[in-house]
Amino acid sequence: MKQAKPFIFLFFLFFLIGCGSSKKVAKKEQSKTTNKELSPKKLPSVGQNKHVRKLEKKNTRLNNYTLAYIKKYAPIAVIEMHKYKIPASITLAQGILESGNGRSTLARKSNNHFGIKCHKGWNGGRVYYDDDEKGECFRKYKYAQSSYEDHSEFLTSRRRYADLFKLNLKNYKGWARGLKKAGYATDRKYPQKLIKIIQDYELYEFDKVSKTELKKEKRIVDKEKKNDATKVYKVKKGDTLYSIARKFGITVDKLQELNKLESTIISIGQELIIE
Repeated sequence: MKQAKPFIFLFFLFFLIGCGSSKKVAKKEQSKTTNKELSPKKLPSVGQNKHVRKLEKKNTRLNNYTLAYIKKYAPIAVIEMHKYKIPASITLAQGILESGNGRSTLARKSNNHFGIKCHKGWNGGRVYYDDDEKGECFRKYKYAQSSYEDHSEFLTSRRRYADLFKLNLKNYKGWARGLKKAGYATDRKYPQKLIKIIQDYELYEFDKVSKTELKKEKRIVDKEKKNDATKVYKVKKGDTLYSIARKFGITVDKLQELNKLESTIISIGQELIIE
């Protein structure tokens, strides 16, 4: 029995070492996890340019940075509204307020437009700033659109904001007060600030953009993208179908097929699809 003790001790030692190494590997793998961000897509119009022109005519004292922000981010706010049922006016007003019209350090360097902190479970980029406490962790994004998408997911995935989604989509005042009540911000005047931005810049108009209108605008964008992807060459003096085909690395037969040509005869100024 005395001889068995060293073997039991060694077995126990190897077991402990094995467990320790597996923990280290698991920890290392977890640290590699990151939130993947897709490249931003071209956004459809939601009448934001017309909206801004109308505001400028009515009130010349409005903040130009805010107006520029609306023109840039109103489309993504409307898209998120129809996807997650968060009023576009609230999303835009929060973006304007939290990011200082996209000019705050957090927005410029980290594309964080809503002041969202890291919180438990966040595996994306991080940046540290002094806020309520010193050196707090904030989320960092590659694209501003990602910040908008994450804002929607942040609100919909937390139980404390659940009552907000029972409100009418056009009840921006209820949403503004509800965000403060749920603990989104510590500022006592947070609801009033959001409501003022929405009313001064008539952001409630974006809550009226229907899903049908948005789909129509999306189709226009998709058509434009398709046209952009089609390359066209204008025939110049001295060109032949053969020289054009050679120039763009395709066959004469392919050129004829793309352009539905029955012969190789072409004329100056004629536009030929080459891709």
